Amino acid sequence: MERTKAKSPEAIKAYALVETLQKRFVQKLESVSRSMGQEQPFEPREWFRDQGEYGGGVRYLATDEQTFNRASINISQVNYDRNPAKKLGSASAISTIVHPRNPHAPSVHMHISWTEMKSGKGYWRIMADLNPSIPNQDFKDRFAACLKEAAPEQYEEASAQGDRYFYIPALERHRGVTHFYLEDYSTDDPAADSALARTFGESVIDCYASILQEAVQEQANPNDYEQQLAYHSLYLFQVLMLDRGTTSGLLVHDQNDVGILGSLPEKVSRSLLTSWKQSLQSPQDQLLVSILDALPTEEPSPVDEPTKKRLANSVRLHYRAHPEALSMQARGNVIPPTVQNHG
Repeated sequence: MERTKAKSPEAIKAYALVETLQKRFVQKLESVSRSMGQEQPFEPREWFRDQGEYGGGVRYLATDEQTFNRASINISQVNYDRNPAKKLGSASAISTIVHPRNPHAPSVHMHISWTEMKSGKGYWRIMADLNPSIPNQDFKDRFAACLKEAAPEQYEEASAQGDRYFYIPALERHRGVTHFYLEDYSTDDPAADSALARTFGESVIDCYASILQEAVQEQANPNDYEQQLAYHSLYLFQVLMLDRGTTSGLLVHDQNDVGILGSLPEKVSRSLLTSWKQSLQSPQDQLLVSILDALPTEEPSPVDEPTKKRLANSVRLHYRAHPEALSMQARGNVIPPTVQNHG
């Protein structure tokens, strides 16, 4: 089985870009593993959209469970060159999440994608956010400085959009401590836009690897791990209840559910998740009940691959039954028509 690749010159360049960033990130993370005395490399897993007719992707997963709680470095390219009924030409993306084992080491999320319509119109989506379980002002300042240096002209707008996107109204707090989010981004200079995406990705990867290398040396106590479990629970809550990108991916198709939910941590607290139900409006309180039903009953609750599949189906069924609830999801200044593009 083979994955088809998009034929557009811009899509070819975009996929080469995300492949390069994936390789860079995996190498940096494996270097941190080796510094901790671990020799297990990241492991590739491939997936196919309609047996590869419309592309697919490959994600690299951490096998070093001493250094990483979860880490997934995904790239994909879905294309509709063979389907004249689709207005979307292709979507090429890297989407990454790293949850370190050490609670003093912050998690990180990065997403960079190029979407191209068959009309020739295209745009970038560029995101990154630092997610500590235990706040560290130095790490926050360093990461924010890297974001600003990588995209000085876009930083103020992207930071404001990110703060809006990652706010959790029901809990009156953010997921993450510093955010960058550009949606539907393009200028009259496509080469400069592509260079921005590359520079931004390289800067996030290198900056985070430096922070991670320092943080994994910290000593942790049982209370630190309790804080981490609470934060991982909040992370799952935001991803499944609010994250528009995750929901759109699950609604478009069901052929990469485990990969789309690769951002979820290893374990979460059922009791903490349950306590947040009273803060939710209808019908989102029903979605949380479905999420709890999909999780194993033990405390803390493990989030393994069968659980991810159940969670993905819970989200998909909820929004098919309650499409109006999509308006309650996270958004920046622009809502991308991802589901419509693939429809």
